[in-house]
Amino acid sequence: MEPALTTILVVVTSAVVLVLGSVITHLAYRAARRSGSPVMRRFAAGFGLVTLGLLLGGSVHQMLGWGFLDGVLVQRVVTALGFGLLVHSLYAHADPEPASRP
Repeated sequence: MEPALTTILVVVTSAVVLVLGSVITHLAYRAARRSGSPVMRRFAAGFGLVTLGLLLGGSVHQMLGWGFLDGVLVQRVVTALGFGLLVHSLYAHADPEPASRP
């Protein structure tokens, strides 16, 4: 594939992921505010970090002049933190009692 086409595809797919990630983060934040659930707050924050990772990775490379791999590293670290928070929010229970099975 030509480098120019690859660049365009990377920019377009990154923009789509950024928009979709922002929408999911916003909806999760609204649900957290409505329910007052700390689990939903962590879930929203996790999605926010995953989305922010994409934005920061490209930003430090393009705007700050850092190397390409430095940008990738920033993206991966922030994204990993976001996924860690998502996992924590899905496994953490708001109530200390285990859910009963029918």
